[in-house]
Amino acid sequence: MDPPMSVEGEPMAVVLPAFTPLEDSLFLTLYARALDYRRRHPILGDAMADRLVRELDYDYDQLRIDTNLVLNVALRAKKLDQVAARFLARHPDAVGVDLGAGLDTRAFRLAPPPTADWYDVDLPAVSTTRDEVLEERANAHVIAADVRDPDWLDSVPGDRPAVIVADGMMAFLSEDELVALWNRLVDHFPSGEIAFNSYTRFAIWIARHARGTKSVADLVKFPGMDDPRAPEQWNPKLQLIREILLSREPEVAEFPPAWRRYHRVASHSTAWSRTGTIVLHYRF
Repeated sequence: MDPPMSVEGEPMAVVLPAFTPLEDSLFLTLYARALDYRRRHPILGDAMADRLVRELDYDYDQLRIDTNLVLNVALRAKKLDQVAARFLARHPDAVGVDLGAGLDTRAFRLAPPPTADWYDVDLPAVSTTRDEVLEERANAHVIAADVRDPDWLDSVPGDRPAVIVADGMMAFLSEDELVALWNRLVDHFPSGEIAFNSYTRFAIWIARHARGTKSVADLVKFPGMDDPRAPEQWNPKLQLIREILLSREPEVAEFPPAWRRYHRVASHSTAWSRTGTIVLHYRF
């Protein structure tokens, strides 16, 4: 949809509803993706994120996002995109699910085939805002629900393979809530893959104390997970495909010099690499 225009022909700021602190957390990653787009060598290159940031009436300065967070948010989003894109290429009739989607434009970046259905799931106020600021796409659906509610899956087809992604959501659920969610998803679909950015216990400590994530520190519920195979104990159908340590990914070559050197050194140590951002990829 086209943004509303002022009499001078400039886009008008879209006034947002009153969000809860949890709903408000979407702006941390949205702004990070926009700042990545403005870099000379963007990692994700999400032009729609930049457009949304310019249109939405929000005080982004309060977030105090640093360069490291921008790089990590952009790179983990790209890795999740890659997982979903490869799955859709193999299963053009698949169901895609983005949990806690916020205002992420993953469905636009991926452009799923017309034979696939894509579902963006988030809380009602966020979902309403998505409908207002993002154009409609064929076979793309918005579900207004708390992912912890077991009933929202009733509106998602359960007879096709599924690729499920979650970007940033894991930190806001307790371990019991996350286990219950994964079990419902695995039981609902005949087969599929799940990918999400994970956090070790040390990474959770950092998230609660770092300046860049201060705005969401009080919302973090997950205790951290040091063993990437732990979810295999949550459901016997889950099998780890890959632990993606972002320090070892080729896009690090596009980082600014100081951060490029840091990640190249960190990449030699699995333990050190795990102190940063991790994307975990499972099949079921």
